[in-house]
Amino acid sequence: MNIREIVVVEGKSDTIAVNRATGAETIETNGSAVSETTLLQIKHAQETRGVIVFTDPDYPGRRIRAIIEDRVPGVKHAFLQKKKSIAKNGKKVGIEHAADDDIREALQQVYTTDTECNTEIPLSFLYEERLIGHPDAKQRRDRLATLLNIGQVNGKGLKKRLEMFRIEVEQVKRALEAIEEGQG
Repeated sequence: MNIREIVVVEGKSDTIAVNRATGAETIETNGSAVSETTLLQIKHAQETRGVIVFTDPDYPGRRIRAIIEDRVPGVKHAFLQKKKSIAKNGKKVGIEHAADDDIREALQQVYTTDTECNTEIPLSFLYEERLIGHPDAKQRRDRLATLLNIGQVNGKGLKKRLEMFRIEVEQVKRALEAIEEGQG
């Protein structure tokens, strides 16, 4: 697999896993306390080669992703499903626990954020489709996020992420139909 961009990961173990699976170069954030020096490296990488943010599917990973997205506009995002990143002991999640094929698959499906997006997902649509404000909303969001490969999101984050990645209402409807038919 040939990845032109530099992949931003959380730590050394993630670098080893990404290198093993893809041979891609990485920048490590060294955890959720992303330093100013690291942010400058990421910004330089974005300007010269492009960046793919590939953090763990947990709260610290989402926090790191948000910090980078805020400070380095236009980065790409790759998401690994939580169930594909669980350690053998079942207690930890992380890129370093994922199979090489799962890492490659995640890095082939990247999204670019769009700070000037014109895609609008009406809140009423999310309510109508039982993605927020409904007893099964979390389960439906999780299944939708998995099918669209947009990473795990809460109700508030779903609207933002769909709009940010320019995912149209029709695309969401098709994914929900696939879920209803048992394909997602």
